[in-house]
Formats: sequence, C-alpha cells, structure tokens
Amino acid sequence: MIPGPFTYHRPANLSEALAVLKAHGDEARPLAGGHSLIPMMKLRMAAPEHLIDLAGIADLKGIREEGGEIVIGATTTQAELIKSDLLAAKLPIIRETALQIADPQIRYKGTLGGNVANGDPGNDMPAVMQALGATYVVQGSGGERRIPARDFYEGAYFTALQQDEILIAVRIPAPPAGHGYAYEKLKRKIGDYATAAAAVILTVSGGKVASAAITLTNVASTPLFAADAAKLVIGTALDAASVKRAAEAAKAITDPATDGRGTAEYRREMAGVMTARALAKAFARAKGV
Repeated sequence: MIPGPFTYHRPANLSEALAVLKAHGDEARPLAGGHSLIPMMKLRMAAPEHLIDLAGIADLKGIREEGGEIVIGATTTQAELIKSDLLAAKLPIIRETALQIADPQIRYKGTLGGNVANGDPGNDMPAVMQALGATYVVQGSGGERRIPARDFYEGAYFTALQQDEILIAVRIPAPPAGHGYAYEKLKRKIGDYATAAAAVILTVSGGKVASAAITLTNVASTPLFAADAAKLVIGTALDAASVKRAAEAAKAITDPATDGRGTAEYRREMAGVMTARALAKAFARAKGV
C-alpha cells in the first residue's frame, strides 16, 4: 500500500526538530532509518501528517566512550555498529545482534535509535539494551531525561517516550573485560523477526557465574527482562540442571502470540531453548573457550 499524504521536514539541528515536533503535536513523528515507521505507514497503521527526518542532524550520530560508558547516537546505523572497533572491543554483543537484523541493505539505513524507540516487540536491540543495563537519553520541550531501558517499554508500540520527546542517544555501562555474551535468535529466514530470541550478559569468577542478565525478544508485547531466570544461574557452574531451571523460568514469563512463526506453545518452548543456548555460549566465552 501507499502511505497517506504527509509534509516532510529535514531539520539541521535538534532544536529545529523539537520545534517542529512541538508545533504539530500528535500529527508529527520523528523519522530515523524508516524501517519501522514506513512499513507501518504503508499498512496505514500509522498516518502522521508530518515526518521529521533526523538524518541531517550530525549530533545524533557517532560512538564514543565517556566516563566508563559507551555512548551511541540515536541515528547511528546498524552497519556503523558492526564496523565499530570500540564496540567490538567493549560491547561485542551489539555487533553480534546487528548482524542478525534484516539484511545488509537495511542495516545501512536502519538505526539503533529507530530500533529501540519504536516499541516494536519484534525488534532485536531492545532486549539487548535491557541485558546491558542501558539508559536512553531523550530530549523534549521540558529538557533532557534519562530512562533505563528496563523501564522504557510499556506495551506493543507504547513506550515511556512522551509525544514531544526524541531519543537522542543510548548510554551503556561498559561490562568488565572478559565478560560473556550471546544473542541467540531463531527465525524462519534471513530478514525475519525472531520466532524467539534470548540475550545473555554474564561474568564468571572461580568457574562460577558471578553476575547474569537474561532478556527475551518477541515472545510478549514488550522485550522481557528475565530477572528470576538470571538469579537461578548465579553461583552455579552452569551445569545442565541450572540451565534447565533458568530456561523454565524464562519460559514462564513469556506470552507469545500464535502467528506465522508458530503456535504460542512452540514459541514459548523456543524461548527456553534460546535461553539455554545463549547461556551456554556466554559462559564459554567468559571462560575463554
């Protein structure tokens, strides 16, 4: 289908973008890479009368280290995440995840900000940001706010972002050197959303899990932070029984829909399988295997 009519704005800086957003209220939407919003517009699930293209705002791009955190501008593309030496050294799970998003053509346009801010439960980066303990920096008419990724998602396409706010950056505390990580994603084909996926970040001390975070993608109306599942592996050597208990705890918080990717029962089961695989891979990496 063809989107409805709209007025296109290309502001040169953030102040201009916020002014347009404030002037047009609910009728305006920011546009990053467009791979979440444009398909919704084609399906008439979204019909903004004003599109505010953020691509011309240089301050919203880039990756840097600052005060023990990695700061990523909202319009940094997935391709730029993949190429970043800083992320490869400090946050390799981001590259691993970006390589599983859609296809190379889309990754050259799709942005981190667009992926995390839209509230699409099928997007991959939100769960990864929750696992990493990321914070979203948003700017609006009332000034700047910082919202933990674990508090940001309220429902499918509903987030803590206010109507007059734009996500401008993501701040991620750098995990310790030698941490384990994994993003395991089951999908039907290249470019598809996950049937189910799991992200794991953990550390190991004395052969046992010292800290862990487990999150899930596309098995509920929001990404899921599986706190109880993570607690079950802390202090263990990640033996088979511990992995099974964690996988069962992760499955217990899911609420997937039956769709073209499978039945709800199948997708719930696969959430457990992806959790087990991600735990095993992250643990092996933390041990240097």
